Amino acid sequence: MTTTQSSTPHLAGGNAAWIVVVIAGITAALHIWKLPAALPLIQEDLGLSLLAAGVLLGIVQVAGMLGGLAVSLLAEVIGERRTLLVGLLFLSAGSALGAMSIGANTLLASRAIEGVGFIVATVVSPGLIRRHAPFNRVNMAVGCWSAYQGTATFVGLLGSAYFLQVGTWQMWWWVMAVVTLVPIPLVLRIIPADVPHGSQGAKAAAGRIGITARSPRVWIAGVVFGCYTIQWMAVVGFLPTIYEQSGMGGTQPGILSAIVGGLNGVGAITTGILLQRGAPPRMLLFISFIAMAVTSFLTFAVDFSGVPGGLGWQVACVGTFSLIGAMIPATMTRMAVDLAPKGGSAPAAMGLMQQIFNIGNFTGPMVVAWLAMTTGGWSSTWWMTCTFAAVGIVLSAVLVGRRDSMAFSHP
Repeated sequence: MTTTQSSTPHLAGGNAAWIVVVIAGITAALHIWKLPAALPLIQEDLGLSLLAAGVLLGIVQVAGMLGGLAVSLLAEVIGERRTLLVGLLFLSAGSALGAMSIGANTLLASRAIEGVGFIVATVVSPGLIRRHAPFNRVNMAVGCWSAYQGTATFVGLLGSAYFLQVGTWQMWWWVMAVVTLVPIPLVLRIIPADVPHGSQGAKAAAGRIGITARSPRVWIAGVVFGCYTIQWMAVVGFLPTIYEQSGMGGTQPGILSAIVGGLNGVGAITTGILLQRGAPPRMLLFISFIAMAVTSFLTFAVDFSGVPGGLGWQVACVGTFSLIGAMIPATMTRMAVDLAPKGGSAPAAMGLMQQIFNIGNFTGPMVVAWLAMTTGGWSSTWWMTCTFAAVGIVLSAVLVGRRDSMAFSHP
C-alpha cells in the first residue's frame, strides 16, 4: 500500500512521542467534556432551553463535520506536528473567548472555535502515533489513543464536579485555556520535526486526498464510527443533567458521569490489547454494538425507581454501555490508519471518517433532547441508541469481512 509517510510506523524507538500525542488528545477532548457538568449552570445563567443546551453540546462538532478533509490537506502541506500545534492554540483561544462570554451567541461562537481546534488536533494524531510508535506496540498505542475521549470525560467531568462547587463556569473555561498550552512544549521537544514534502506541494496532496475520498470503505467506516458516536455523545453528554433532574445534588452527578466516561477509556485500552493479541475486529464490533443496544435499553426503558439498589443497577448498565462501547472507536481508529487506498492519504482517511462520525456527535445530543421534550422524559432514549446499534452491526458486516478479521495482529 502506498500512502504518505504518516502511515509508515517506526520499526524501533521509544514510547515518548506517541504518549505525548495521547496527552495532547486528552487535553483537546477536555474542551468537550468541560461542558456537561457546567450545562445546568449555563442554562440558568444564560436562560437556555433544553434543546438549546443540546445545540451547545453539539456545536463543537460542526468543524469536524465540515473540515476533516480540509485539515488533512493542511497536514499534508505543513506537516502533522505543526497541525497539532495549531489545533491546541485554537482550543486555548476558543476557551478564553468562552470565558468572556456574556450571551449565548458568543458562547456558541467560542465553542465553534474550539471545534476547529479539536478537529485540527485530532485528525493528525492517529497518523503521528502510527509513525512514531514502535512496530510491536502500534495496536497498543492506537488503543491508548482511542481512550483519549474516555480519559478526558473522566478528568473533565470529575474536575468540573469539584471545581464548580467553588468557582464559576467562566473560571473553569480560563483554567482549560491555560491547561491546553501545557502539551505544546512537550510536542516541540519530543515529537520529531515534520519532514518537508519538497516540491509536491498542495496539488499533489489534494490528489492523494481525492483518491482517498473516492474509497467506499472509508465512507462505510465513517458511518460505522458515527453509529457509535451518535449514541455515546448523547447519553454521556446529558448524563449529569439526567442525574441532576432525578434529584441528585452536589458533586454526585459529575462523579457518576465521570466514572461512566472513565470506563470508556478502560475499554479502549483493553481493546488495544485484544487487537494486539489478534482478536478479530468483526467480532469486537458485533459484541460492542449488541452490548450498547442491550444496556441502553435497560438504562432508559426500565424503571429502576422501585428496584432495591435501583440507582446502582442503572449506573452499572450505563457504565457497561460505555465500557464495551469503547471497542468500536478503538477498532475503527486502528482501521483508519490502514484504510487509505493505494496512492491515497492516511490523514485524509481519518479526516473523512471524522467528518462523518462528527455528524453523530453533533446530532446525537439534539435528537435525545428532542425525544425527551416530545415524550416528557429520558425513557425514550433507547429508541435512538438501539436503532443506530442495528445499523452499525449491518455496516460492520459489510466493512469487515472474515478474511480481514486477523489483519491487525502483530508478532
